Amino acid sequence: MKITQAEDYGIRCVLYLSRYPEKTIPRWNIARAMDIPEPFLAKIAQDLARAGIITITRGRKGGYRLAVPPEELTLLRVVEAMSGEIFLSHCVLDPENCKRSSLCPTHEVWAEIRELLRKKLDQITFADLVQRESCLLDNRRSRRRK
Repeated sequence: MKITQAEDYGIRCVLYLSRYPEKTIPRWNIARAMDIPEPFLAKIAQDLARAGIITITRGRKGGYRLAVPPEELTLLRVVEAMSGEIFLSHCVLDPENCKRSSLCPTHEVWAEIRELLRKKLDQITFADLVQRESCLLDNRRSRRRK
């Protein structure tokens, strides 16, 4: 599995919004802070809004805001909102279209790995990521002082 550019930018956008869960943040602000091209962010935001992860407010005081508390929003939900259900092989999602799935020794392995990956991503909330980010920033600041 490889994280796509859209998934990466979607995660960055939600991570930024998770820092300020009660605020509506202008698109340009998120784009600049998270190094995301603004037109690409607009497209990504549509996907996130359709999934019920953010709300979009138009107009002069518009922007994006989380629709789900960061403590309840998982990495899995954001990744799958951007690209659909995670899988390593098509035969795991649609075994009837693979003539060998019942005989294939790797089919079960792909299914097990998929479940492990989904379970792990579902355990990580954006509140956890904001906390990790804070620790990384604190470490960076303390190294600069030395």
